[in-house]
Amino acid sequence: MIKLNTPIEYVKGVGPKRAELLQKELNIFFVEDLINHFPFRYIDRSKFYTIAELTDNMPQVQIVGRLGEVQELGKPRQKRLVAKFYDPSGSIELIWFKGVKWVKPTLQAGADYVIFGKPTVFNGKINIAHPDIELLSKATSKSQVALQPVYHTSEKLTANGLHSKGIEKLIKSVLPEILNEFYENVPTQFHDPLKLMPRKMAIKEIHFPQNLTYMQAAQYRLKFEELFFLQLQIIRMKLYRDRDIQGFVFGKVGEHFNQFFHDHLPFELTNAQKRVIKEIRKDLGAGKQMNRLLQGDVGSGKTMVSLLVMLIAMDNGFQSAMMAPTEILANQHYEGISELLEPLGIGVELLTGSTKQAARKGIFERLLSGESSIIVGTHALLEDHVKFKNLGLVVIDEQHRFGVAQRSKMWQKNAIPPHILVMSATPIPRTLAMTLYGDLDVSVIDELPPGRKPIETRHLRDSHRLKVFAFMKDQIDKGRQVYVVYPLIKESENMDYKDLMDGFDGITRAFPLPQYKVAIVHGQMKPADKDHEMQLFASGEAQIMVATTVIEVGVNVPNASVMVIESAERFGLSQLHQLRGRVGRGADQSYCLLVTGNKLSNEAKQRIETMVRTTDGFEVAESDLKLRGPGDMMGTQQSGMLNLAIADLAKDGKILQLARSAAFELLKSYPNLDSPDLINTRRFYQKMVKLRPNWSKIS
Repeated sequence: MIKLNTPIEYVKGVGPKRAELLQKELNIFFVEDLINHFPFRYIDRSKFYTIAELTDNMPQVQIVGRLGEVQELGKPRQKRLVAKFYDPSGSIELIWFKGVKWVKPTLQAGADYVIFGKPTVFNGKINIAHPDIELLSKATSKSQVALQPVYHTSEKLTANGLHSKGIEKLIKSVLPEILNEFYENVPTQFHDPLKLMPRKMAIKEIHFPQNLTYMQAAQYRLKFEELFFLQLQIIRMKLYRDRDIQGFVFGKVGEHFNQFFHDHLPFELTNAQKRVIKEIRKDLGAGKQMNRLLQGDVGSGKTMVSLLVMLIAMDNGFQSAMMAPTEILANQHYEGISELLEPLGIGVELLTGSTKQAARKGIFERLLSGESSIIVGTHALLEDHVKFKNLGLVVIDEQHRFGVAQRSKMWQKNAIPPHILVMSATPIPRTLAMTLYGDLDVSVIDELPPGRKPIETRHLRDSHRLKVFAFMKDQIDKGRQVYVVYPLIKESENMDYKDLMDGFDGITRAFPLPQYKVAIVHGQMKPADKDHEMQLFASGEAQIMVATTVIEVGVNVPNASVMVIESAERFGLSQLHQLRGRVGRGADQSYCLLVTGNKLSNEAKQRIETMVRTTDGFEVAESDLKLRGPGDMMGTQQSGMLNLAIADLAKDGKILQLARSAAFELLKSYPNLDSPDLINTRRFYQKMVKLRPNWSKIS
């Protein structure tokens, strides 16, 4: 007897070979996994067309008509089957290029059929290749199947008979046997107010819907369920942390903070920065561990906020660690913070993969003794032999670049977990923030420092190269500097490397010595050479920097006012936005020129249009989420966070809001889900927590 926990190989029609493929290609190990492999779209089989209505830009269509003469044409090894098909409005050809010897015996000339397929044009005539074909006398299309499910599959599965229809057949064979095992898991108090279809019915209707209304109701129910249990886990962790995880109390703002704030602050803080510091100070004095996400566009002043918070930690006798994803960024933070704190006589440590062994020993000793109060570093900070006397604050910059397991190590650097401040210059759409960071409090710096002008973004084609060079010359004549970035997507790709070197050659010819100096930076250079070239540009000795995306984070040159992005169509939106943020750091008007080829895909067009239309990071992020999906955008695929079966964070924001509100409401009354009425909810929740990594515990 088939059950939800039956291994997939024991389902009729699967067997060991297909089971191995289902496991590798689709992660389907048990019958329950098969049932939770939902259709990603449906084909409407309720509508019928006449042959006269057909055009080649239509999706798949359904026709009723009569099969005419069937012929085998072509050479013996390239045979194709061609059949005429008629209805009262006209005729078309049906063509089979594969399986000729199996298809031919099944066709009855003169019989009435229902056919289904994609119309195409060949030699000016409409045809349908490899149609689904069914005798009208046996057809179920009209009466029983209005919406046909379409399932994700793969080439290997298709080659072994598990195309979409093959998967549909498997699900159809097991569903009646196991449907009663699906118990109701969402508390009944939410069913009527939120118009939720019963779970059992939703499972049946998602695979084999009676009509569009039932299909949509089933999708809504299953999306709500998935997001509801995800939010339960996140919110439970937040409530537990607020209630039970003790945090250091930073009770005073002392000498270091006040001296720096009153005598050495290089510019007045924006109102947004002041608001955020107040929010953080409230957390630090509450006696619970702070877990706060600080969002703000490139150049909005997040680093200054984090420095002021580190000084508060120091005033209260605690150490701080700032972790950055790359050595370039760690070095930039280290140099910037060291320079700012020099008048106060506060030394800052730096620990990266490049730190020499002899220097490491001294750093470790000073951290353990408490002599050093602030350290900036990369992943090197996570190593076991990095020990602190009393680590009170961890600042994580561009945190989505760190894996979950890595970040959790910072929790273990103290008996009481340190306060956590997570910073992101990649604005995070609200739906994603509620899911990835639903257990964190969020602060947003939504104001740029005074005097900054919005960056002007323009789209130019490859054919406008002379115009681009003329604009660069004009800006350099005004004393400005220019970045030119090439998309070295994989450092080993010769084609990309050639693009960069060809571009460099072209620019050095257009901007010759001694009048101009051009620096170059890419990932294949030695660190010392890279630093030398960056220094040429940062000092103003070189007017142009030709680079790959290594400069996406890291170089801060206020005099650079032009960012030229070559082959801009090959970049993702958030990367384009990050690169644009490298300019516009001074008081001068800055420009971002997006140079593309003439032919652009629809998605590339949307990305370029978004960049030209807005400099608002949150608007860019929302568009990015819609185009790319949450996993790619946030680098979360690595940690298994967002393996959602049916919900889509780009489209299901309203359902997520409802699910989050319902989860809050339930946990307010039953923090441990311990009511007798919630036995099934608790059972399902515990099962889900076992399967899903407990990433909400980690900042």
